[in-house]
Amino acid sequence: MGGEIDVYTLTVIKADTGGFVGHCTVHPASVRVAEEKLSKAKAEGLLIDFCVGKVGDDIALIMTHNGRTDEKQIHALAWETFQATTQVAKELKLYGAGQDLLKDAFSGNIRGMGPGIAEMSFEERASEPLIVFLADKTEPGAWNWPLYKMFADPFNTPGLVIDPKMHDGFTFEVLDLIEHKTARFNTPEEIYDLLLFIGAPGRYAVRYVYKKGESEPVAATSTQRLNLMAGRYVGKDDPVMIVRCQSGLPAVGEALEPFGQPHIVAGWMRGSHHGPLMPVAFDQDTPSRFDGPPRVVAYGFQLCHGRLVGPRDMFDDPSFDTARKQAVEIADYLRRLGPFEPHRLPLDEMEYTTMPQVMERVKDRFMPVEEDEAPENVRPLRSGKR
Repeated sequence: MGGEIDVYTLTVIKADTGGFVGHCTVHPASVRVAEEKLSKAKAEGLLIDFCVGKVGDDIALIMTHNGRTDEKQIHALAWETFQATTQVAKELKLYGAGQDLLKDAFSGNIRGMGPGIAEMSFEERASEPLIVFLADKTEPGAWNWPLYKMFADPFNTPGLVIDPKMHDGFTFEVLDLIEHKTARFNTPEEIYDLLLFIGAPGRYAVRYVYKKGESEPVAATSTQRLNLMAGRYVGKDDPVMIVRCQSGLPAVGEALEPFGQPHIVAGWMRGSHHGPLMPVAFDQDTPSRFDGPPRVVAYGFQLCHGRLVGPRDMFDDPSFDTARKQAVEIADYLRRLGPFEPHRLPLDEMEYTTMPQVMERVKDRFMPVEEDEAPENVRPLRSGKR
């Protein structure tokens, strides 16, 4: 490269444009069409490289290019590709064809239009291993716990203790998904403050992670919340995450280690239930039991002058079998609770589903209760009395 600095942008955009069968997986014809579209863009010089990935019923476009983040041409390419896969879905009468494309026309940027997006620009190091995580049947806040484990927990990442390049810690950028505001927290000194917020993944999501004092992100997530369309919220369950590894960052094994313990996330059936996030190999990325449990796959790459060397299926490893077994056991337990919390999401989260429509139908049945109408043995508690 003649001594030039290699700065590239990695863009990952994922959407559900039609499920086969139901919400289970992506039809091979949709994958072929996406590969054809991106191959043409690569031949024309718009992309350096690409990989078409999938998880559950979501198709993911993993692309490298010389543009910036939010590059209009790249986002337009993704939109056109998803339109093409939607057409395939309609022809095959697949379920939910184009359900994550919330508008009829591209408006210059795909953010807020349904798909999940994570992207970052950075200088390629002498060796640049990275992992693209794709999850289905959950929400953006699902990445909070693993990112904390990777970049702030020495019990998960011993490099925080023994690697001088990591010892100073990292900076987490947190997005308030409701108020749409961001705040930054430095670790390890502000761990308690950070946990106060990211422990509520339905409201706060880690957007980026940086090496302390540096401007290039070392991890990026999709933080698209829900979009209110036709009276209900859609576009919830397509989160993606990019994590750079090694050389002053978590080792590949440290970045994968959090998924050895399946944590509980929101989503699953009808986007309305809590369930375990199960790490699976590419050939097991087909959630079917109760449309789940939620799945995560890991596409490993070595970046070489912008080319994606890979993918390597990072969860295709028997050492994750125990995590998968635990996820099934957790799913068994939670399923026995049926429509009761904590399996079903609390009512404030159910506001983002079709629950308000049900509430509207029965609202007139709820009548005010006067205190003197309550049974004799049921009285409101008075202050200072038990």
